[in-house]
Amino acid sequence: MTYKNFTVETDADGIALVTWDMPGKSMNVFTEEVLAELDAIVDATVADAAVKGVVFTSGKSSFSGGADLSMIKSMFGLYQAEKAKDPLSAAQKLFDLVGGMTGLFRKIETCGKPWVSAINGTCMGGAFELSLACHGRVASNAKSVKIALPEIKVGIFPGAGGTQRISRLTDAQSALQMMTTGQSLTASRAKAMNLVHQVVEPDQLVPAAKQMVKDGLKPIAPWDEKGFKAPGGGIWTPAAAQLWPAAPAILRRETAGNYPAALAILKCVYEGLQLPFDTALKVEQRYFTEVLQTREAFAMIRSLFISMQELGKGARRPAGVPKTELKKVGVVGAGFMGASIAYVTAAAGIPVTLIDRDLETAAKGKATGEGLVKDSIGKGRFTQQEGEDLLARITPSADYADLADADLVIEAVFEDRDVKKAVIEAVEKVLPEGAIFASNTSTLPITGLAKNSKRPADFIGIHFFSPVEKMMLTEVILGKKTGDRALAVALDYVAAIKKTPIVVNDTRGFFVNRCVLRYMSEAYDMLIEGVPPAMIENAAKMAGMPVGPLALNDEVALDLSLKILKATVADLGEKAVDPRHMKLISRMVEKEGRFGRKNSKGFYDYPPKPAKKTLWPELKTFYPQKPAEEVDVNVLKQRFLATIALEAARTVEEGIVTDPREADVGSILGFGFAPYTGGVLSYIDGMGAGKFVDLCNTLAKTYGMHFKPTALLKDMAAKGETFYGRFDPYAGAKEAA
Repeated sequence: MTYKNFTVETDADGIALVTWDMPGKSMNVFTEEVLAELDAIVDATVADAAVKGVVFTSGKSSFSGGADLSMIKSMFGLYQAEKAKDPLSAAQKLFDLVGGMTGLFRKIETCGKPWVSAINGTCMGGAFELSLACHGRVASNAKSVKIALPEIKVGIFPGAGGTQRISRLTDAQSALQMMTTGQSLTASRAKAMNLVHQVVEPDQLVPAAKQMVKDGLKPIAPWDEKGFKAPGGGIWTPAAAQLWPAAPAILRRETAGNYPAALAILKCVYEGLQLPFDTALKVEQRYFTEVLQTREAFAMIRSLFISMQELGKGARRPAGVPKTELKKVGVVGAGFMGASIAYVTAAAGIPVTLIDRDLETAAKGKATGEGLVKDSIGKGRFTQQEGEDLLARITPSADYADLADADLVIEAVFEDRDVKKAVIEAVEKVLPEGAIFASNTSTLPITGLAKNSKRPADFIGIHFFSPVEKMMLTEVILGKKTGDRALAVALDYVAAIKKTPIVVNDTRGFFVNRCVLRYMSEAYDMLIEGVPPAMIENAAKMAGMPVGPLALNDEVALDLSLKILKATVADLGEKAVDPRHMKLISRMVEKEGRFGRKNSKGFYDYPPKPAKKTLWPELKTFYPQKPAEEVDVNVLKQRFLATIALEAARTVEEGIVTDPREADVGSILGFGFAPYTGGVLSYIDGMGAGKFVDLCNTLAKTYGMHFKPTALLKDMAAKGETFYGRFDPYAGAKEAA
């Protein structure tokens, strides 16, 4: 029998090599068709007496990334459609649906013939759950191998037997750590945890897997043998008595109860280890079905899986513009930001010229890249040769003429209009026809900067976030005259450096910084009200933010915040800034000399490592302090989330953000907006526009008119609309269909 996604070759020893190699895809993923073919392969190999065992491997450079985007979308679509008709029936159908993969993997495990998974490259999610159902696992020792069950990062958990097999192969604490964090394992770490049996050279992967079968691998999982005991002895042991009472408390500390899937993992493992394996799988199936019905799972999968992939693959790229293969990029400004941009560009294999006022300064910028390379080599991400090759692609220069053959030039100089004007004019004197100029400004409107350009259609904003090498988001900003080709080239560049883009229209602060400034401004208000600083920070983290607003402000730099406040007053007048905020930040910077992390003192003190930062004790003397018991933490949480979401809604109303996917993905990747909500607009949609408007009105009465809901929100509330309904990102595709 022939298959579309697999080939099956049986050798003279009776070992069937099943190679997963989906046509037209760069990576194998699970689809309904793949699962159906795999089911047929299990039946065929069991029925064929000549087959003594099976080796399952990938024909691509990676094993598999797990489930396909379209399968996930269709599953949610079917559930939502059924739920509207009959909620009970919808839940039952969902239960049966999620049990399909579990049943197939259990079928492999109990088929009576040994299966060995030969793991190369990325092996994540359902692909690793399939491997766990095989009787043997061999992994390549290549550094590209990443083994993980990362489902928690999109609001769900390993629901195809993962929670039960992991906790029966390794100790419960390590199993919980792996699944509740979604951490990636190297092949050697997976072996140390007993999750793979062998680690071999890449060219020995399939031979080693076949040898396992030849050596008499038993076609029985450990938990199916009589007398099996989980590592560490299971639930009723002294070690377990220390782990399990503490586990929920630790989880609560880390997640503030915001992630239903994380708690479900604990329940699955705790309950499952006390039950026969097949019953334990049913427990997992039940919890997985329950979690899939939560608002958190729906929102996180939509934003962090579906939307992020769609945006990364060019959902906003103009149609009909040929793809640009960038042969050379110029970066002007060799400070930390410009040097980091040059580094990620070179890391993508693109030659880059790094320009500054003199060669010595430009060379210092390259030295920043050298430090990053050294760090990556030390962590095993690069070989010495790869690091040298990367650095060879960065050419420091003080001569603008070296940009004469660049396809794209990015300026990353000071946030000063005059400085940027001089750079724009100098670059355009040598920039070839058709090349694109991009400004990495964080606040200055692109349209205004483009007035200094003789070719505004080729002028665009590409806003990076620091640290560039770690932050996955870029904002691509359209000026009023930016053309489609400039947008296409910018998006091609962002794709090349493997970051996720959001496309926004021009405004002061664009999208991300406008939202971030509201987050920090609300913290200023709370300080002025006398809310203890520690409560401000802790309430923000309890709301789901990864970093408190005061700590974030220190990272941004307080002197930069003061510059932004002063620039806002200069451009928009004194009423554009709360004078109390200006007084607070002016005092911190100009009187106290506290600039943030960069000079080791801001809202926090930063002692030498390994000591941890602590809130500056004097901060609580700035304003009369409220007793902690008089502060409602839930209201603080609401204020943080609502003020950010309200600002995001304003950007939609103003036409700055036109696609709700970009607001959601941008808010999570840009500044970590409570990921469990699915992002700023999903937070409003999940609550409902009506309830959100009521919340804003309540907050406005006590905490200020900046909470006043916008006309758009009031209209959506009256009509019962959502952002994803009113601003449907798929409307064009639906009309075309």
